[in-house]
Amino acid sequence: MTASFGVLEWFELSEHERVERVIDSLRSCGIERLRTGVSWPDWHCPGGEEWYAWLLPRLAEEFELLPCLHHTPPSLSMHGTVQSPPRRPRDFADFLDVFLDRFGELFEWVELWNEPNNLNDWDWSVDPEWALFCEMIGDAAYWARARGKRTVLGGMCPLDPIWLDLLGRRGVLRHFDAVGLHGFPGSWTTVWRGWSDDVERARTVLDYHGSPAEIWITEAGYSTWRHDETAQAVTLVEALDAPAERLYWYSAEDLAPERAACDGFHVDDRHYHFGLFDAAGRPKLAARLLAEGGLPALRETAEVARPTPRHRRPVALVTGGAGFVGTNVADELLSAGERVRILDNLSRPGVQENLRWLLARHGDRVEFAAADVRDRYALRDAVQGATSVFHFAAQVAVTTSVDDPIADFDVNLGGTVALLDELRRLPTPPSVFFTSTNKVYGTLPDVALERVGERWLPTDERLRTRGVDETRSLHFCTPYGCSKGGADQYVIDWAATYGVPAAVFRMSCIYGRHQHGNEDQGWVAHFLIRAIAGEPVTIFGDGAQVRDVLFCEDLVRAFLLARERIDILAGDVFNIGGGAHNTVSLLELVDLIEELHGLRPEIHLAEERIGDQRWYVSDTSALQAATGWHPRVSVAEGVAELYRWLGEERAPLREKVATA
Repeated sequence: MTASFGVLEWFELSEHERVERVIDSLRSCGIERLRTGVSWPDWHCPGGEEWYAWLLPRLAEEFELLPCLHHTPPSLSMHGTVQSPPRRPRDFADFLDVFLDRFGELFEWVELWNEPNNLNDWDWSVDPEWALFCEMIGDAAYWARARGKRTVLGGMCPLDPIWLDLLGRRGVLRHFDAVGLHGFPGSWTTVWRGWSDDVERARTVLDYHGSPAEIWITEAGYSTWRHDETAQAVTLVEALDAPAERLYWYSAEDLAPERAACDGFHVDDRHYHFGLFDAAGRPKLAARLLAEGGLPALRETAEVARPTPRHRRPVALVTGGAGFVGTNVADELLSAGERVRILDNLSRPGVQENLRWLLARHGDRVEFAAADVRDRYALRDAVQGATSVFHFAAQVAVTTSVDDPIADFDVNLGGTVALLDELRRLPTPPSVFFTSTNKVYGTLPDVALERVGERWLPTDERLRTRGVDETRSLHFCTPYGCSKGGADQYVIDWAATYGVPAAVFRMSCIYGRHQHGNEDQGWVAHFLIRAIAGEPVTIFGDGAQVRDVLFCEDLVRAFLLARERIDILAGDVFNIGGGAHNTVSLLELVDLIEELHGLRPEIHLAEERIGDQRWYVSDTSALQAATGWHPRVSVAEGVAELYRWLGEERAPLREKVATA
């Protein structure tokens, strides 16, 4: 398959705003071809001709356009439905003639009908011998060619060589320059032998009838209804490698949840999740990879995302194991000789590089399961044989939780409870270590603060010198605080109610190697990344906010010390961060970056964000008393090490993306 492939998207009347969003989204991914539906019934609706007079030229400005003409106006159909054959088959050719008069200069190819062997698109129960279809589609294809257009036969779903042979025997195939195939392996297609098999069987029929028509995949897709975006990326790569002349991927965006699918309103939720982007226009994994590095990035990640062989030996399970903390924990365990099973959906930018690094460094002692914690069945499989579980998979940004609280709830609370429930069903539940957050304490509205230089500090001397301990009341604030706090409490309860040996770590700001921070989460790394790139840094608030920061190497030691003592620590909660001796304000971090980098990043101040704490410092004395742990890496040492890693380890990645 060539590097240029297409995407398909159907638009409803008057969806001007969504059209512009889809255009922007697809152009960001480098998509150059678009297949879109032209509804014969909609053409006859009030405003229908005007809609297409705007839509088609607009799309043709941006893409090589393939219009697909389909469905029958109920007033012209035999049984008053859009799937029913027209009473006069040649009416379709007449519609095509008018369409070509209006828009023929916008495209080279035209597709005639969509999935004709699917009852949702052609009611063959009233045309069992396909006589009406052959007359209708043959006339239209003949006329399209006479008008100088190249023709595509609407894609079969599933492939039906007998049906294709019927069209050949009736002389229809000679009017077509390409034949479409549809396939949805892993979503709907029940018997799947691969694209090569489908193409070969179609080619056999075409050759028998002497047809030189090309074979196109006019629809291929994968539904992420179980949140398995990595499988979508892998399936896309497999379709790209099919021996077909062209591919159109289904689809640009998920079907909006308020709309009915072809089978009805939410009769089958698979219909609603085929997009490269979700219904709000947010990119899924495949779209993000295409935007970041094109097809090379997609192929590289699809290769690394394929499941690795499963072994029967004991294993440590790390959910979110390709993320920042997960990578550091997995590396430490693997370096000590343990086997590690990583469960990750690869949704965060950069994590595929972490996974590739772990696989290259530790080989077949790494097991990888490309899955989401919202997939109960993937969790059930992943916990088998686990002797310890480090649960890091989460939605990690306050801002994202405010934008999409349902997804935040599903991942952080729903995913955690689902994991816990699978663990309690095991004969001997493994130890569990859950990373909660300081956000469970809210914004600390009762803590009086004063500005001292570039810092906000508590007026209470004890808080100033020791920080916040675990006796402080929970005060959830923002959906993120609620979801992580709720999960935090479920972990504690599972230890008490079901005897699952679990402990909770309420983390402050963690930073270190393998962190790909952004504006919403991972601010220490984000500030450094922006400085190295010579880009400005946005600070939300006045910059005097104070956090205790902890180098990830120290965090990993805390987890392993707790695992050694889990028999006495089960059900306990620990605040963890750098503590009172490892604090820094945002402005002080900028000062430190200037010392390291030689240039001070340009600072832009913005309005303080919801749920932000002006001051938070962890009192880590409970953890120290229980395990003997204390931080070893100072702020200056840790930031310098992260600066070195970002400068040296990320350079090849930046060069690769820049030249892709």
